[in-house]
Amino acid sequence: MSAIRQSVCFNPFNRDDITPEQLITAAANIGYKSVEMAPQEHWPLIKDHGLGIAIVIGHASLPDGLNKRENHDRIEDEILVNIDLAVDNGIPSLICFSGNAEGKSSEEGLANCVEGLRRVTAIAEEKGIILSMELLNSRVNHPDYQCDRTAWGVALCRAVGSPSVKLLYDIYHMQIMEGNLIRNITDNLEYISHFHTAGNPGRQDLDDAQEIYYPPIMKAIAATNYNGYVGHEYRPKGDTITSLKHAFFVCNV
Repeated sequence: MSAIRQSVCFNPFNRDDITPEQLITAAANIGYKSVEMAPQEHWPLIKDHGLGIAIVIGHASLPDGLNKRENHDRIEDEILVNIDLAVDNGIPSLICFSGNAEGKSSEEGLANCVEGLRRVTAIAEEKGIILSMELLNSRVNHPDYQCDRTAWGVALCRAVGSPSVKLLYDIYHMQIMEGNLIRNITDNLEYISHFHTAGNPGRQDLDDAQEIYYPPIMKAIAATNYNGYVGHEYRPKGDTITSLKHAFFVCNV
């Protein structure tokens, strides 16, 4: 049995060649443990297939996030609503976003994110929900995004000082920003609550046309006490189910 609990990110696999029901059924049949980030209308179907929902979005929006103090009231309200929704549906984690820097220094953006997260950490801790700040690349896909380095994300977690604030470590994005993946993951695993995958370049299949070799990364994660999920968040080049089977095989260590 694999030590890695694999998850399917709903949106990039919800394509014309497959219905949502077929996607969820295929995920269950292949051996996935979760379908994540799906619209709420599909949550009953996911659970009916014996799958978990590893993570969903905690607040709007990716470019306009916690690093702006004027957003804190809105984001607090959104996160509190989604914490209750997560508890009611057995969802362990919510995704949070730093937002784009828009001229803010690294220090100012970090301080603002810490302030915003501290407004909701007591409730998150009480309810057992993890708030996962997502690490994204600012070079290719999300120009100016502030939480674009592992060190910045770890500094955020340390400054907030809550067991309910961790990182969503996207392997594709961090390959673009800094590489050194296995060392950065294993050195900072205590601050990581969730992983995402994709091939680089192209953000597509985990195949031999891209530069990230996933098996040793998965083995390094499996050798630790990590008990979260690894979610596949890429756009398949060909048939959706064939691609899902291949990704599962690659990461099934």
